[in-house]
Amino acid sequence: MNNEQLTMNNEQLTGDDGELSINDERLTMNDGREIEDEIVLDIKDLVVHYVLEDETVEAVNGVTLQLKKGQTLGLVGETGAGKTSTALAILNLVQKPPGIIKSGSIDVCGSDVLSMNAKQLEKIRGKDVSMIFQDPMTSLNPVMTVGEQIAESIRYHEGLPQNKAIEKAKDLLELVGIPGVRGVEYPHQFSGGMKQRVVIAIALACNPRVLLADEPTSALDVTIQAQVLDMMVDLKDKLGMALIMITHDLGVVAKICDVVAVMYAGRIVEYGTLDDVFDTPKHPYTEGLFNSLPNVRDRTAELIPIPGLMPDPTKLPEGCAFEPRCRYAVEKCKEPCQTHFVSGTHSLLCSRYEEPGFEINIKRGGH
Repeated sequence: MNNEQLTMNNEQLTGDDGELSINDERLTMNDGREIEDEIVLDIKDLVVHYVLEDETVEAVNGVTLQLKKGQTLGLVGETGAGKTSTALAILNLVQKPPGIIKSGSIDVCGSDVLSMNAKQLEKIRGKDVSMIFQDPMTSLNPVMTVGEQIAESIRYHEGLPQNKAIEKAKDLLELVGIPGVRGVEYPHQFSGGMKQRVVIAIALACNPRVLLADEPTSALDVTIQAQVLDMMVDLKDKLGMALIMITHDLGVVAKICDVVAVMYAGRIVEYGTLDDVFDTPKHPYTEGLFNSLPNVRDRTAELIPIPGLMPDPTKLPEGCAFEPRCRYAVEKCKEPCQTHFVSGTHSLLCSRYEEPGFEINIKRGGH
C-alpha cells in the first residue's frame, strides 16, 4: 500500500488517517465516529391480535423494526394505529386473553423475548428494556412512597439492601429534577409533571439499554412537556440508551428523533431517517399528517384534514388500509401492496410508486 500502512493484531486495525477499534459492541474511529452500531432491538414481522368472542382485532400486522444503541426512533400515527400494542409486545406484556402474539420475533439485547418464561422476562424487564407508560396518574401505586417504588426494581435487579436501594432512589429523583428528600412522599403529593418525572425515574432505575416511552408528555401542559423532553434527551445521552418515542406530536419527533416510523392500521407505512421523512415524505398518509399541521407563517391558512376515519381493526381490507381516505387511490390499491424502497434508509408501503414518475403533492400548513 503506497499511501497508508495497515497494521493488524487481535484487537485493532490501524491506518494513517484513522483507527478502527474492534470490541464486542461496535467499530469506532479514533475521532469518536461509530462505524457499526450494536443492534439492541430487532423486531421482525410482528403480528398481535386481540381475539374476542365475536371478532378479532388485528392490532399489529407485520411490523419490522431495528434500533441501534443510542438511537431514538419516533413511532407516530393516529390513536388505534397499534403503537402501544407494539411496545407492550416488546416487553411481552400483551394481556392474554384476549391478546395474542400470533407470529414474528423480538430480540432485545440478544434475548429472544417471545421464547422466555415469566421468570426470565422478569430479569430483562427494567434491566435490559424498560417502559414509561402513558398515564403517570395511574402508573404509580398510591399506597407506596415514590422512593419505595423506585427502589423496588433496584433491589430486584441489583440485589442491593433496602437502605442502599433507597439511597439510589433518592439519587434518581435528583437526576430527574426532584429533591431526593421527597422520596418519602406519596404520589398524591406530586403534580402531574412531577409524577411523570417519578415514572421516568422508575424506568431508568437500572440503566436499561432500551427505553420505550409511550406518549410520556401527553398528560402534561406545554411548558412541562418541553422540560420533560429536554430531560429525557439529556438522560438518554448520558446513559447511552436507545429510545422509542411513541407520540402523535410531529414536533416532538422533530425535536428528539433520529429515525421515524409512521404507523397506520397496524403496519409501518413509511420508515426512514428524520431527514428522509420530514424533508421528502412519500406516503399519502404521511402527507396527510404534515398537511394537517398549522402554518405558523400564515395564521389565516386553513388546515387540510385527512378525510374519513381509521378503518375498523376487526375488518381491515386486503389491500392498502389507507385507500378509502387516500386522494391518490386507484383500483390496484385494493390489492396487497409491496414495500417500495426510495433509498437505503427510506421505504414505504404504497402501490402507486410502481408507476414511473408518481409523486405526492404535499402542501404543508395550508400551502
